[in-house]
Amino acid sequence: MSVKENVVQEPPCTNQSLSNYLWKEKPDENKWADCVHCGMCLESCPTYEVTGQEQHSPRGRVHLIKSVAEGKLEVNEQFMDPVFACLDCKACTTACPADVDVGGLIEEARGQVRQALPLTGWRKMVSSFFLKGIFPHPSRIQTAGQLLKVYQKSGVQSVVRKTGVLHVLPDHLKTMESVMPKIKQPVRKKYKHEEVIKAKDKTKQEVAFLTGCVMDVMFSDINEATVNVLTRNGNDVAIPKQQTCCGALHVHAGDRDMGRKLAKQNIEAFEHADTVITNAAGCGCMLAEYPELFREEDTEWRERAEDFAKKVVDVSKYLHDTGYEKPEAKLNTTLTYHDACHLAHGQGVRQEPRDVLLDIPGVKMVPMANADRCCGSAGIYNITNPDMAGDVLESKIENVPEEAEMISMGNPGCMLQMAMGVEKHGRNQQIVHTVQLLDWAYQKEDQERGRK
Repeated sequence: MSVKENVVQEPPCTNQSLSNYLWKEKPDENKWADCVHCGMCLESCPTYEVTGQEQHSPRGRVHLIKSVAEGKLEVNEQFMDPVFACLDCKACTTACPADVDVGGLIEEARGQVRQALPLTGWRKMVSSFFLKGIFPHPSRIQTAGQLLKVYQKSGVQSVVRKTGVLHVLPDHLKTMESVMPKIKQPVRKKYKHEEVIKAKDKTKQEVAFLTGCVMDVMFSDINEATVNVLTRNGNDVAIPKQQTCCGALHVHAGDRDMGRKLAKQNIEAFEHADTVITNAAGCGCMLAEYPELFREEDTEWRERAEDFAKKVVDVSKYLHDTGYEKPEAKLNTTLTYHDACHLAHGQGVRQEPRDVLLDIPGVKMVPMANADRCCGSAGIYNITNPDMAGDVLESKIENVPEEAEMISMGNPGCMLQMAMGVEKHGRNQQIVHTVQLLDWAYQKEDQERGRK
C-alpha cells in the first residue's frame, strides 16, 4: 500500500475567496492535495542540502504555496525568495511516493509572483532584451552567435584575457567565459535550403528535429552530430523553419504568457510531424509539458498541446527504442554519465543513454554517485543565483569519478555548468553529449574503412 493510499488526506482548499492569488493560472490545488509532508523529498533537494532550511525544501515550498491559497500569506518578497531559489530539478517528485508535482506548482507560483512583483529597472531591461528580444528570434540569436564567433576568432578574446579586463566580471561569469564552446555554423543555417535532410541509405521513417535557440548557436556541433546519427540510422530529418525557442526559460522566469505564445508557434510548426526529436533535456521536458500552459485555455489549444506532447522524444530514447547501427570502431575511453534533471526526472529517460554508450566499443563506464543529482545549471539559474548554483555544483563535482576521462550527458546547460566545475577544480575531463560519442564512433569507423 502506498503512502498516498495509507495516509488520511486533507481536503484541498476550495474556498477561493480566501486566496491571495489574484491573477489567472493560480497554482493548481490538485497538485498539492496529495502532499502529506512526510519529508521523503528532503534528501533529494539540492537547495535544502545546502541551506538546511525548511522553506528551501520541497515540502516547505508546497506549504508556502498552499498557505497563500488559503489567505495565510501574501505574494511578497518573502514568498518570492524560496519560490525562485528552487532549481526546478524535479528530483522531489521522483522521491515523492504520492508523485506531488512540485515543479508544476513552482512554475505556477512564479507566474503569480511576476504579476504581483514585476521586474523593474535594469533587471526588467536585461530580462526583456534576452527573453523577448533575442531567444524567440532565430535570426537575432544567430547574429549574436556570429558576434561571439568574431570575438573568438579575431584575437579579441585572447587580448581580453591577457589584459585582465575579465577581472571586472563576477567569478562565475569569468569561469563561464573561459569554458565557452567554440561557435560554429548553426544547423538551421547550414540546412536552410533543404526541406528534409535525407537518410544516408534506405529511409525507415521521417522525424522532425527541434534545433533549439541557444543550442543551435552555442552547441551546433551537437546538433550536427544529432542529424548525422539520425540520417545514418535511416531517418529523414525535417527541420521546420517556423520553429522557435521552446519557452522553458520564459516559464521558469514566470512569464507564462510568452511561454504560451512560443508553445503555439512550435505546435503549429510541428503540426504535421509524427515524431519530434530533441537533444536538450530542458527543451524536451518543456515541450512535453505544453499542456500545462493551456490548462485554463480553450479546448482546441489544450488538445493540440496534448497531441503535440505525445510526439516528443529525446534522441537517445528514440534511437534505443527504434534501433540503431552498433558502431564497430573503438573509442577507447573511460567515461561517466551525468543524468540531466529534465531527462531523468522530467522525462524518465535514464537507462537508454547508458545503453547507447555501452554499445560503443572501447568505452568503459564508471558509475557516478548520485548521478541524477542536479549540477546547478537549471536553465539560467547559474547566472541568476550564482552562489547557490556554485554550492550545488561543488557537491556534484565531488561525485565525479576522477578516473573518468569524459563526462557524458544530454543537456547543454549541464554541459556548460559541468565544464565550469571541471575548470574550477583543475581537472582534465572532457564534457560530451551522448549523441556526440556515437557520431564520433561512426566517423572513426568510416575513416578506418576508407583506409582499408
